[in-house]
Amino acid sequence: MEKRIPEIFQQPVLLQKVIAFLNIKPGEVYLDCTIGGAGHSIAILEKGGKVFGLDRDPEAVTFSYERLTRIYPKGQWQVVKADFADLENIISKYRLQRPAGILLDLGVSLHQLKSKGRGFSIFCDEPLDMRMDPELKVKALDLINGLHEGELCDLFYRFAEEKLALPIAKAIVYKRKEKPITGTKELAQIVSRIYKRRYKTRSKIHPATKVFQALRICVNDELNNLKKVLPQTIKVLKPKGRLVVLSFHNLEDNIIKNFLKQGKEKGCLEILSKKPIVPDQNEIRENPRCRSAKLWLAEKV
Repeated sequence: MEKRIPEIFQQPVLLQKVIAFLNIKPGEVYLDCTIGGAGHSIAILEKGGKVFGLDRDPEAVTFSYERLTRIYPKGQWQVVKADFADLENIISKYRLQRPAGILLDLGVSLHQLKSKGRGFSIFCDEPLDMRMDPELKVKALDLINGLHEGELCDLFYRFAEEKLALPIAKAIVYKRKEKPITGTKELAQIVSRIYKRRYKTRSKIHPATKVFQALRICVNDELNNLKKVLPQTIKVLKPKGRLVVLSFHNLEDNIIKNFLKQGKEKGCLEILSKKPIVPDQNEIRENPRCRSAKLWLAEKV
């Protein structure tokens, strides 16, 4: 834990709502499965809960460990580097008591976007990496330079619903004939040029946003990991334990919605809100990064 990570983790999304619906009870264990900057975990500890935090990003683990050590040097918490897709084995390995609540915050962190060399941001000139866990073998540049046109088109459409997936894929294949595409700025410019040819008006969202989202999802296998962890949450939660999930795009929403529906039909889950909860205008004003967030809530029967 010797590496010092800059304090650029964002304000936790929908903090008050998350804590309210977790229904914190003193002495009970709560899993923060994407601990990030530990913002949600600190609020859980303030309510008297015990926290077991995990993250597959080692920089998040280092930062949250140091932050919790400063604030709660004798607190009831533990932080480990782990992937939540392996949830049952994690519970067994660390001999944890059944949690009373599980939080899954699926958003990319401000730290990942701002950290040098990570390649998540459209607005920085960085190597095309995008791995949340540096031990992963495939980087974004491997996909951009290795997949053929049809595969790139499918990736952009399937993982980001990008309407211009085909012309973008064609432009990438054409450009990389000159030399490999290795930087985020170069890729963003290629996508931006395609959008300028098709649309006269500018969007508030950067044209390359969906392409970057698709690459990040694919590199980190995010959707498959979400599909893996959700059934495990039912198995490990205590009866009446709460599941709280923060999602940020339609692909995640659909997976969560189907899971909750099936859980309700099987009598395993009670859905606590008919529709996902979204931030109000005050929350968006205070924390603009939460504008696309949706909060899904369920209780184990």
